[in-house]
Amino acid sequence: MAAGSSWQPQEDGLRKICGLLEQQISPSSADKSQVWQELQQYSQFPDFNNYLVFILARAEGKSVEIRQAAGLLLKNNLRTAYNSMTTSHQQYIKSELLPCLGAADRHIRSTVGTIITVVVQLGGILGWPELLQALVACLDGGDLNHMDGAMDALFKICEDIPQVLDSDVPGLAERPINIFLPRLFQFFQSSHASLRKLSLGSINQYIMLMPAALYASMDKYLQGLFVLANDPAAEVRKLVCSAFVQLIEVHPDFLLPHLRNVIEYILQVNKDADEEVALEACEFWSAYCDAQLPPENLREFLPRLIPVLLSNMVYADDDESLVDAEEDESLPDRDQDLKPHFHTSRYHGSEDAEDDDDDIVNVWNLRKCSAAALDVLSNVFGDEILPTLLPIIQANLSRSGDDAWKDREAAVLALGAVAEGCINGLFPHLSEIVSFLLPLLDDKFPLIRSISCWTLSRFSKHIVQDIGREKGYEQFDKTLMGLLRRILDTNKRVQEAACSAFATLEEEAAEELAPRLQLILQHLMCAFGKYQRRNLRIVYDAIGTLADAVGGELNQPVYLEILMPPLIAKWQQLSNADKDLFPLLECFTSIAQALGTGFSQFAQPVFQRCINIIQTQQLAKVDPVSAGVQYDKEFIVCTLDLLSGLAEGLGSGIESLVSQSSLRDLLLQCFMDDANDVRQSAFALLGDLARACPIHLHPRLSEYLNIAAKQLDTSKLKETVSVANNACWAIGELAIKVRQEISPVVMTVISCLVPILQHAEGINKSLVENSAITLGRIAWVCPELVAPHMEHFMKAWCISLSTIRDDIEKEDAFRGLCAMVRANPSGGLSSLVFICQAIASWHEIRSEELHNEVCQVLHGYKQMLRNGAWDQCMSALEPMVKDKLSKYQV
Repeated sequence: MAAGSSWQPQEDGLRKICGLLEQQISPSSADKSQVWQELQQYSQFPDFNNYLVFILARAEGKSVEIRQAAGLLLKNNLRTAYNSMTTSHQQYIKSELLPCLGAADRHIRSTVGTIITVVVQLGGILGWPELLQALVACLDGGDLNHMDGAMDALFKICEDIPQVLDSDVPGLAERPINIFLPRLFQFFQSSHASLRKLSLGSINQYIMLMPAALYASMDKYLQGLFVLANDPAAEVRKLVCSAFVQLIEVHPDFLLPHLRNVIEYILQVNKDADEEVALEACEFWSAYCDAQLPPENLREFLPRLIPVLLSNMVYADDDESLVDAEEDESLPDRDQDLKPHFHTSRYHGSEDAEDDDDDIVNVWNLRKCSAAALDVLSNVFGDEILPTLLPIIQANLSRSGDDAWKDREAAVLALGAVAEGCINGLFPHLSEIVSFLLPLLDDKFPLIRSISCWTLSRFSKHIVQDIGREKGYEQFDKTLMGLLRRILDTNKRVQEAACSAFATLEEEAAEELAPRLQLILQHLMCAFGKYQRRNLRIVYDAIGTLADAVGGELNQPVYLEILMPPLIAKWQQLSNADKDLFPLLECFTSIAQALGTGFSQFAQPVFQRCINIIQTQQLAKVDPVSAGVQYDKEFIVCTLDLLSGLAEGLGSGIESLVSQSSLRDLLLQCFMDDANDVRQSAFALLGDLARACPIHLHPRLSEYLNIAAKQLDTSKLKETVSVANNACWAIGELAIKVRQEISPVVMTVISCLVPILQHAEGINKSLVENSAITLGRIAWVCPELVAPHMEHFMKAWCISLSTIRDDIEKEDAFRGLCAMVRANPSGGLSSLVFICQAIASWHEIRSEELHNEVCQVLHGYKQMLRNGAWDQCMSALEPMVKDKLSKYQV
């Protein structure tokens, strides 16, 4: 296959490649992998891509499908090969693409637009000066195909690489965006819907970036939006709504002068006959509230808005949930029904990641968006919306007959949506609401049963708070029993909703569950035995949440006999490469922590398997063939977290397991992994092992400490803050166990911790707290090394200590403070006011010994500071601080 500027294909090669493409797209050709391999062989020839562009651009006699297939294969090849191609081949491909912008067939034009975007992505605008001229010529030429093809390519560039058009291009007097923007505005008035859609869609891509050109033309843009607002084409109306939503999020100031008209318009299209337009309009309400704009502007519209939201919350006839809702438990799950599993790595600190798993099924539609908008509005306006909302809910709930079930269902959804925001107004009626919802758990329509579970869970916090009130326990018990009944429903959708709702109730109820533990376990383990794979994950979650909620209560033979045998049978049945192991590992983590030493009878096989999984995965990373599995870091993360749970639960009981295993070496590999979440979980485990069995970490101690210290590098904190947080905590835990042995790394660690404390305002709160505690713990065990440097960090450190709540870790940090002041009292003089404020931040120091040490520090300074200097220091303190210090008799 020859190359050259006047490149021509050879007939034979052309025929063979077209034949392969035909086989590739034909539904009947059996062996696609054979075809693919042959195409791969052809792609070894340097001018294979020239053939593909020739077929796309010039093979007039071939079907559009074959030409498109050639174009898509070309696009994928260019992604990997473009920059290594010869210039002449690059030129040939570009020169063939440009004339096709105006191809007669829309599919060919669209494929060409996609390839052009990839070429610009890889070679930049500068590498293809003819492109801009060609696009401008097509847009200005007046021929519909050329205008449509150029607009399609331009839209794709704006969508994928918008910044390319908003940058200086050598040789051009102005940025490309300035050349195109006036032409895009002109197309707003085109009689062709496709051009109106593509031009508005292109400009919308720039709202977030807001280039100077668009900023300067904002009035023109807004006028254009108002003109297109009632466009006959639904796709255009949808883009108008999308523009208003984005503007209210990032540049609300542009909309404020027109806000009444915008809200009036959005309210109107929120009822659009086209559901996609209505959905885009509905996003506006949450966006407005999230932007924290003045609620007054929305208030007068609420009486008209709320009925629209409620009517949009009724299931549409074509909602796929209506089909799924009929799924009986006996139907096995399809693989595509299983959502990917996301494990949150173990984290030591005050800001745990929020786990918001309210949304039961993950397709976003008008019904869900309307419910979310109602939720947000209820949080902004609270009980103000109830006078409009409740009469509609009551009217819909009282509609009887089978044909009205969707209205009843939507009313229950609405009640759940406002459960948090309107709780002040609803709380006095809680018992009526609960009494009303409980019978709906037995409704004949499965979607009413499932939504009633969800709505009850939204009130669960208040149902639990109400336990002390007369009949409050009875109400709680009926809710608990009702949800347990639904956990054993025969409908998959109801099982899922009931199990999720029950997990929420467990979190709120905690020890209140104890009297019903046996019954709860019987129901959960019965579900465990009959659920299909997808819902099984939710049962694991409910069991784990139960263990977290009741803790040691679970540690009774009668309960363990119900709980453990089925879990252990499942544990033995799943292979080390089966992803269904993830939720089981998480579930065991919670059980091990809850049972404490009670888990020791199950610990050995669980521990050994964890070690095997990590070993297999670390081998799979370098050699999947001999490991027999594909590498998946999730296995390592879940397994490290289960080992942490074992260390926390078994305490020193884990010693014999650790001492006879290769865990210490595996841990070292995990500390050096390139994946943040693997390192995060590994350092959490290091801290937990330091607490449980520090003696077994000794052989590797200096390596562990050095690697942990490296994680605290402030220049990299943005991406790795959770790793730094856990590493910092682990160093502190090690320090108080190995004491003097930490001395070789003390200065390295201190030099990393001090910058974190000095720039605390921009850094994650939990990392700052852990840094303050770890600094104190190191100072406590090695005061002679830290004290000489204390004046450099005392002020920042004391400010951070003041924000930490009273606990054991804070006690350790203050032992360090006292030890440093004893070693170098003058080092704290310049920060004495801050030392006093830190001491005053204690509610109460429980340890008598520490209380006395703090007294000595204050009295020592009072004796040092003569001639009124002490009183001067005291007068700089706020009255509340002075008041708190009085208990130390100074």
